[in-house]
Amino acid sequence: MDPVIIVGAGPVGLTLALGLARQEVPSVVLDEGPGKDEPRPARTVVLREDTAALLERLTGAALGEQGVRWAGWRSLRRKQVMSEVTFDEAGPAAPLHVAQHVLTTALRTAIADEPLVKVVVDSRLDAIEQERSGVIAHTRGDKGTWWRGSHLVGCDGPRSTVRKLQDIRFPGRTAVERHAVAALRAELPGQGRALLHRMPPWRQSGPSAGEVTARPLPDGVWRLDWLLPPGKDLVTPEALLARIRETLTGWTGASAPAYELLDTGVHTVHHRLARRWRVGRVFLAGDAAHLLGALGTQGLDEGLRDADNLAWKLGPAWHHGSHEALLDSYQSERRAVVAARLRAADQVLPVLRGGGGLRQIVPGASRGHDALLTDGHLGRGPVGAPGAYADSPLAPRHLEAEIAVDTPPGTPVTDVRVTAEDGSFVQLRDRLGRGALLVVLIAPGTGVWDRKHWVSAGVMPRLAAAVTALPCRAELLVAESYPGAPAHSVLLVRPDGHLVTALSGVRPADLYAAAEATMGGAVKEEAQAGSGAR
Repeated sequence: MDPVIIVGAGPVGLTLALGLARQEVPSVVLDEGPGKDEPRPARTVVLREDTAALLERLTGAALGEQGVRWAGWRSLRRKQVMSEVTFDEAGPAAPLHVAQHVLTTALRTAIADEPLVKVVVDSRLDAIEQERSGVIAHTRGDKGTWWRGSHLVGCDGPRSTVRKLQDIRFPGRTAVERHAVAALRAELPGQGRALLHRMPPWRQSGPSAGEVTARPLPDGVWRLDWLLPPGKDLVTPEALLARIRETLTGWTGASAPAYELLDTGVHTVHHRLARRWRVGRVFLAGDAAHLLGALGTQGLDEGLRDADNLAWKLGPAWHHGSHEALLDSYQSERRAVVAARLRAADQVLPVLRGGGGLRQIVPGASRGHDALLTDGHLGRGPVGAPGAYADSPLAPRHLEAEIAVDTPPGTPVTDVRVTAEDGSFVQLRDRLGRGALLVVLIAPGTGVWDRKHWVSAGVMPRLAAAVTALPCRAELLVAESYPGAPAHSVLLVRPDGHLVTALSGVRPADLYAAAEATMGGAVKEEAQAGSGAR
């Protein structure tokens, strides 16, 4: 069968290619560039714990050693400390801050050893033709080439050629915010703690006072961002150097603190959302589908979630055909989540930037402006938290044995230690992304006994038989405990790590119904297709 065509070789496209390879689906990545990424220290990404784990799982690289997991977060307003967050084992997980070229290099290195992924450089797309059985794409150049694929995914950025060729509208707001950016090496107070300083006392009051954010990177490097006043005034090198000297002096108290300037830039934030993310066999992902980034939200983090969501759904469609409801759910789930974050940001921005009353914009909200900004930067709350798929068309309905655990249905599961089918101890996240549903039995005491002593005891034989009878591939795992889950409960987890449901005990009928719903009712689709063929 023809490979999946991926247009764009940025982090989202490369992640999708590796995600498909993990499910034994071949892909061709059309790279418009030369296949190398220019190091830009000022171009960095902030990843939540689960997206960082996804990338480390796919690449095998220890990204935490090439970036920085913040020790904490500090928020100031003028001279007053508004909030402080410390990241440790007992508290919230620390975000990972890493240079984007480091991330892309790790992905390219992993792909170089992956026979199921072919990267074609200097390949600019200029035509797409859809057929009933596949997609044909044409790339221009000295040797124009036609490529045939089963599906095509546009991961080709804000000016996506795929989106334009499919005539998909991309409405939204332009230049929501602008930031001047600098990467520099300097001794700053904080010891690995990120800092947000609103209305710093060394600047005059008013719109130009703005805010400055400092995020640590390895080897004593920091990324500094200054919120620029509205308008299109050019940020000259002299003006940026003046901001750097002023900020470092204000923070350190030194008259002329030493620093090494590594990179600079201007980052403009747009808010846009594509009307459609699927047209037949063509899909959009990442910046081709959405742009967001105000209030600390990270568009790349959402793009990686697009890739993870789409990869496990393309897998069954490539191997077995059909699965239209499963493929449709990609747009339903991901577009709704991103739209909610854009709405939240657009509601909060007038409060934070215009000085309006908080309760007039967000009814019932009691948190201050700085708390909202902190939530956005740290990936929490309505502005920054990863979205849930509770209203997904794949969510099962009317399960008699369903119970509540600390993870609501449709949200990412907690990473716990589990026993795999071969008896080895692994982390739950290590089993994700293989195209199989995960069935997790909560059985206290199993962690201290060899698997051979309990695999044929209690409810295990009945559960193993129920898992074997499911309408799709599934893997049976056993955990000593899970937050909020009673003993002998059973969790069903999607390949992208979102909880489908938690059941009280072994209930084969409910487990089967939940698995079938998660696959988009694919069993019924296949049965109807077979009946029609006869």
